[in-house]
Amino acid sequence: MSSEEPGAGADTGTDAGTGRPHLRLTDPRAMRAVAHPTRLALLEALMLREPLTATEAADLVGESPTNCAFHLRTLAKYGFVEEAEGGTGRRRPWRRAQAGFSLEADGSAPQDSESRLAADALTGVVLETWLERIRRVFARRPGFPERWRRLTGMSETVLFMTPEEAEEFTRDAHELLRRFQERSDNAALRPAGSVPVEVIQFSFPFDAVTRPEG
Repeated sequence: MSSEEPGAGADTGTDAGTGRPHLRLTDPRAMRAVAHPTRLALLEALMLREPLTATEAADLVGESPTNCAFHLRTLAKYGFVEEAEGGTGRRRPWRRAQAGFSLEADGSAPQDSESRLAADALTGVVLETWLERIRRVFARRPGFPERWRRLTGMSETVLFMTPEEAEEFTRDAHELLRRFQERSDNAALRPAGSVPVEVIQFSFPFDAVTRPEG
C-alpha cells in the first residue's frame, strides 16, 4: 500500500531522484493519522503540485483552508509532509516529506493487535477511496476525449502461478511502474503533454474469494 497512489509498490529506502524516503508504516499512531480521506487527498494533491499552502490545497481537495491547515499539521507530526521553503508572513507552503508509504514492505503484516486494527482502518479508507474514484471515473468516461476514453479501462484475468512466479510477476510490474515514478517526484522530468494517470493493481489468490468460508 502506498500513497503513490494511494497506491504504488511496496518500496523502502530512499528515492534516488528526490532523496525522500519511502516510509514503511509500523507505528499505529501514524497509520491512524493518515487513515483519513482528506489527508490522503492532500498527499495526492502534493504529488501533483507542490509546494502548496493550505489555501491552495483547499481549492484542490474541496475543503476549507482551516481544515486543510489542521490536516497538514497532523500529517507533518507523523512525517508525511514538511514545511517548504519560500514562506513569507502567514503564507506557509508544504511539501511531501516522503516518496510513498507502505504497510507491508517485507510481506509481513503487523503482529500486535493495536497495529493490526490501525492497519485495517487505513486499508479500509484507502480501498473506499479507490473504489469510489473508480465509480466516478466510469460514470464520467463517456464524456472523455476519444483517445482517453479508449485508454481508460479495466480488465480481469486469472493466471495460474506458483508463489515464486507470482512474486516475479509483482516485481516485474513494479519495475515497469518505476520507469515513470521519478516524474511524480520531479515535475521537470514530465514531458510536454503528460498528465497524471492512475494505475490501481490488485492481485490475490483467486480461491480466497471463490471457496466457501468457514
